Amino acid sequence: MVFSNPVFVFMFFPITFLVYFLLKDKNKNAWLLLCSLFFYAWSGISFLLVLLFSVLINWILGRYLGRRNKVALIVGVCFNLCLLGFFKYSVFFVENIMGIFGRENVIENIPFLSNIVLPVGVSFYTFQILAYDIDVYFQKVAVQKSYSKLLLYVIMFPQLIAGPIVRYIDVEAQIHKRRCDWDYVYYGLRRFIYGLSKKVLLADSLGALAEQIYAVGDGTLISWMLMLTYSLQIYFDFSGYSDMAIGMGKMLGFDFLENFDNPYHSKSIKEFWRRWHISLSSWFRDYLYIPLGGNRKGKLVTYRNLFFVFLATGLWHGASWNFVIWGLWHGFFLIVERLGLGKVLDKIPVVLQRVYTLLIVGMGWLMFRTEDLQGNVASIITLFKYKRSPIGEMAVLLEPKMLVCLMVAILMCVLGTKKRLKSEFVRDVFAIILFVIVILQISTSNFSPFLYFRF
Repeated sequence: MVFSNPVFVFMFFPITFLVYFLLKDKNKNAWLLLCSLFFYAWSGISFLLVLLFSVLINWILGRYLGRRNKVALIVGVCFNLCLLGFFKYSVFFVENIMGIFGRENVIENIPFLSNIVLPVGVSFYTFQILAYDIDVYFQKVAVQKSYSKLLLYVIMFPQLIAGPIVRYIDVEAQIHKRRCDWDYVYYGLRRFIYGLSKKVLLADSLGALAEQIYAVGDGTLISWMLMLTYSLQIYFDFSGYSDMAIGMGKMLGFDFLENFDNPYHSKSIKEFWRRWHISLSSWFRDYLYIPLGGNRKGKLVTYRNLFFVFLATGLWHGASWNFVIWGLWHGFFLIVERLGLGKVLDKIPVVLQRVYTLLIVGMGWLMFRTEDLQGNVASIITLFKYKRSPIGEMAVLLEPKMLVCLMVAILMCVLGTKKRLKSEFVRDVFAIILFVIVILQISTSNFSPFLYFRF
């Protein structure tokens, strides 16, 4: 079940919210937990069992972590990483190891590996549980003695399957007691509508356009159009999901931290990672980069740390070499900026700084998009080595609706998505109009899952 599904929009969430709002405070957690269990079970009972088992083990370990038991911390970190590694990376590693010895397609002959299915949202909830374990060990948060409350933290449906990565330290107090009034509901509903509009009206349309452009063939113009449309698609898809998660969290009384801050306004790759998927980049900063030494132990150690962090960032997104290369691509430019490029960027006009950042990020998205590494390299080369595009076929793809969608998306990125209408009445009318258009679009379009579901 996804947030843009009519079943979710018209049945699951309205029923969940109405009952939740009418219940007494002492019963709200139980109802929210029940609904979240149902929501996740919709994707598969086996996935739910894996999550329940994971939370149980970490709940038990939490008792020892609260006593600064280093063995419990090591066991907790190893357990969670092994669980994630088994489901997400075992096939990838076996294929690559066998490939070294010239044996291909061996996975098909190993039923145990060929039947592995990646649980929905496992990358997100594993990092949430790891954050809880580490923060408990360092006594930044108290041990959660209630299994049901720890489970609620992990399985809460607004942020479960595609983030943002909510840390226990940020919602610890709200798990026990939270504000739930009409001001929160009012803001949250409007935020949800904005996010749903990003997904349905922009991301899905841009995704369809990107697929059509990709199918046309190759050529310089096609490569630039593909880079542009996919860069916009992935931003509006993921930021739209985050808006919906934050909005629903607000309606339920939870304050989830922002996950995007107009990333395409960035003037460097360093700034980009302060604005893009903030919950992930801050997680790696606090739980990997800083423990490795951060930038406190000299330049070489700093560069080594950046290398490992962005290698891990690439792998976190998927078990494929294109994700690894995408992560290292960003790590490389972060290192180059520290080596001196950053000072050069500071001396040139802001518009050129943004062009540089958008170009590096966009080329990275071409690598990110598909596992066909040879095709990705060819696309990037074609960006700068002229190759004629089938202009006639391209013209057919750029229909008026697609052109409007493309222009609106670009305009929103240029102006920023945090611009607010001053009039409360105008904002309400705008949100209602958007919602009506979205509903009409949902009723006439095919199902399109969020891009980040596969991570």
